[in-house]
Amino acid sequence: MAETKRRAVVLFDGSNFYYKMRDLKIGNLSNFDYRGLSEWLARDRELVAVGYYIGVVRAQLNDVKGQKLRWAQRNLFNRLNAQKVDVHKGYLMKNDGVYHEKGVDVKIATDLLVGAYENLYDDAIVISSDTDLIPAFSKVKQLGKGVEYIGFGHQPTLALQKFSTISRLLVLDELKKFCTEENKK
Repeated sequence: MAETKRRAVVLFDGSNFYYKMRDLKIGNLSNFDYRGLSEWLARDRELVAVGYYIGVVRAQLNDVKGQKLRWAQRNLFNRLNAQKVDVHKGYLMKNDGVYHEKGVDVKIATDLLVGAYENLYDDAIVISSDTDLIPAFSKVKQLGKGVEYIGFGHQPTLALQKFSTISRLLVLDELKKFCTEENKK
């Protein structure tokens, strides 16, 4: 009998990913190969789903900066869809002039748990540094699934490393493989 491959899902915390990549001086992420990175992270496992979780920019018509951000985000969503990456939308809430993402971590945690309970994957590969996910990581592991924390070498989240089944820290040279030429500069 042939051995079946383990099934993996990759879940990107979009805002977290953006800021970590910006710290590494990787700019235009609308041209990043999210699917390629996901396949590379899955290694020899069957990649059954890739999700990108992000708060949606909403802007008034007279808000030039907001409309520019909204347009850039729409281009990103089109690029993700073209790469067969599912976009899961939260929202942005403005408080004292500062935007805060809402609902994104809950969506990631919910999808981790539903996927584990419904046996939709064997391993969840989570690209996030948000420690709010620790209870979901713990429950997923109790349910017999693997949780792989993917962090960044320049700013690892030790708590997520502790609560994951396995962890991997990405470095700039690895990430550059998935950038277009304009991003590699």
